[in-house]
Amino acid sequence: MDELTKTILLTGFEPFGGSQTNPSQLVALALDGKTIGRCQVKSVVLPVDRTGGPQALLEKMALYHPNAVMCLGEASRRAVVSVEKIAVNWMDYRIPDNQGEQLSDLPVDPEGPAAYFSTLPVREIYEQILARGIPTEISMSAGAFLCNQVFYAGLHSLATRDLAVPMGFIHLPSLPEQASRALSPYASMSFETSLRAVEIALDVIEKRI
Repeated sequence: MDELTKTILLTGFEPFGGSQTNPSQLVALALDGKTIGRCQVKSVVLPVDRTGGPQALLEKMALYHPNAVMCLGEASRRAVVSVEKIAVNWMDYRIPDNQGEQLSDLPVDPEGPAAYFSTLPVREIYEQILARGIPTEISMSAGAFLCNQVFYAGLHSLATRDLAVPMGFIHLPSLPEQASRALSPYASMSFETSLRAVEIALDVIEKRI
């Protein structure tokens, strides 16, 4: 593949849980088509749907044949950017998805392993974001909703096809306008700060592929 035409697939999620927006959607769309070093970013917004979410990710992976995949999601009660370390083979939805389904105690794939580790340079991404003064953490739990499910499904697909494509997940805090509408105040992060954090992560990834 030409060194100037490598691709990073970046995904976000549509709004869910009664919200009218999702920071992962806005950041992904803002970076669609952006050139980072030798790479072009191709973004897609995934549905918050137990079937449609993973299916859309796998379809775009098959379409674009990316050199790396980074998925984004919203973690509404987290105060910092969370670079996820692990995806678990478990679904236990705390709220219904956007089709009204609420799953409990089910594996993502009955034949799959218990978990997969992110294959992105998690530690380096964390250190580089933190070095720019953006609150961040390495997280050991991507939850048990669509974020974790998509994360796991993507890694499982790559593993079963023996494809050496690095993939990982980053959770972004809610936006200030979302937090301001809540009955009880909670932490948030501006769109501009979340966008910068993801740009830094993409820059790290670009240097590794």
